This record gives sequence, C-alpha cells and structure tokens, in this order.
Amino acid sequence: MERPARPVIGFGALSVDDIIYVDAPLQAGKGRVLRRTRAFGGNVATALVAVARLGGAASFVGWLNEAPDDEVVQELRASGVRLDDAPRAAGCQPIRATITVGSDGDRFIAYDDDVRLGTSPDLSDAILTAAGALLIDGYAIRSSDVVRRARDLGVPVIADIEWTAGEATNLLLEVSDHLVLPIGFARRHTRRQAPGDVLADLWSDTRSAVILTDGAEGAYLLEAGGRPRHLPAHPVAVVDTTGAGDCFHGAYAHALVQKRSIGDCVRFAAATAAISVGGRGGREALPSAEAVEQLLGRDDAPGFRDLRSEVEVR
Repeated sequence: MERPARPVIGFGALSVDDIIYVDAPLQAGKGRVLRRTRAFGGNVATALVAVARLGGAASFVGWLNEAPDDEVVQELRASGVRLDDAPRAAGCQPIRATITVGSDGDRFIAYDDDVRLGTSPDLSDAILTAAGALLIDGYAIRSSDVVRRARDLGVPVIADIEWTAGEATNLLLEVSDHLVLPIGFARRHTRRQAPGDVLADLWSDTRSAVILTDGAEGAYLLEAGGRPRHLPAHPVAVVDTTGAGDCFHGAYAHALVQKRSIGDCVRFAAATAAISVGGRGGREALPSAEAVEQLLGRDDAPGFRDLRSEVEVR
C-alpha cells in the first residue's frame, strides 16, 4: 500500500475581501457596479484551500484568533484545511481588502494589513519535518527564522512574494528553494525585463526551481540541470483573476508532494489556475484534481518551449 503524501503546510496572509464587480475595464476610470460580494482570501490561505480542493492534505500553521467562533477559523476548517498546529492568540484579525474586478477579469486590490501575521517562533521541528512542503508569502518576513529552520531540516520551501520589505524579503528569497513569483515583482526585483534574464538573475545553486507566472502569457521555468522554458497559457474565458496566483502556488505544492517532476508540477499548477479564473472570487472556482487532469489531457493543452535566450544551469 502506498503511503499517503505528506501535508502541505503554510503560514502567511489571511484576509476578508469585499469584492466589487464593474461593467468596464479598470483602465476606463469609472464603471457601473454589477455585483457586490464578500469572500475570504489571502495568498497562503487560498493556496491551502486549493490543496484541499485538489484532494491533498493542507495545514495552516500561522497565527489564528483563539475564539472558536472566529469566522476566518470556521471558514478555513469548513474548506478542509487542518488547523490543529496553528498557534492561537486573542485579537488576531485578518487583513481587510477591497477588490475591484473589471469587465475583462482584471482586478485591483486595496488592503489594510496592520495585523499579526507569520507564526510562532516556537513552531516545532516535528511539525515542519512532517510536512511535504512549506508555503510562505511576503508576510513570512515576520517569521524568517522558522523559514530558515524548515529549509535546514530539508523541507521544500515554496515562496510567493509580491512586494518587498528590503533585506527581510531578500532573506526569504535566499532561503526558498522553489521561487514561484509573479513576473512583475520579479522584474522589479532583478531590474531585468526578458524572462530568461530574470530567471538567470534569480537562480542560485541552492534552488530547485524558479518559476515566473505571467497571466495570459503563461509561465516561465528554470530548474536545476535544465534550460529556461516557457509554458503558454491555456486558452480560457477569463471571468475573475482574483486568487489565480494563490491557486497556482497551492497546486504546485500539491503536485510537488506527490513527487511529480518540476515540469509536471508547473503544468498541473497552470491548468489548475486556468480553471480557477473561469469563475468569480478567489476560492469559489477552485477545481478538483479530476477537472485539472481532464484539461491537461486535451489535445490542445500547451506544452513547454525552450526560450530563445537559453541559460544552462550546471
């Protein structure tokens, strides 16, 4: 009998989102409100929900409110995310965000993140070593010692970084062996433009993979022993891109703990994110593993192509 895959654990952003859908692109400057809704989000939280939706084991290990009726706690648990190892404290609150979604599915997020994030410095080695992967986002700067300890224990660390806090963010990038970054941030961080140059600049001999997500342009990959490659996006009708990056990270982590190759992890994550943008909200359209495999099995499913400016990693 095969042993079950180890869980994906994570700590980082938790948010409650007020989402407004308008009838014009955001660049239009104004538009009529079509719909208002309230949803739960956050980079790592949504990624872990994606893992659970795909049939994997997911555990949030960041700070949570100690009140049992806290709405964020209840929603995570109802979504299949394990919370037994999360530290608790009174008054822990989620990030509050207002998200405006244009008619083309693009969105703008305004947020208030003056809240307690990260995890307890006393998170045990046993919790870390039991995990198949650790998911972090930019708020892990508040618990970088735990991230470094996880890496030293041999746990794959998957980083979802969208903004910088200077040297604290540089430290997270240094200790993470799977960088899965939006290309906009990666370009700003490296001051490079061409995807191949960005990949090469982010590479180090401690990495397992560097992946750049680029929305409708697909994703770019550089892994140990390989050349930079481009995976075009699946041709899908986009309704709402909210949470697509989080979905990609969760699916990548899920595939990684299943011992898939790096390339297969990226293909699986890209297909999962492609399905997720076909519905509204960050979590409502998260797909099952069966739906993802069905999309990957289509004759028109995109495959990797070598980038023209090839950089071999030795």
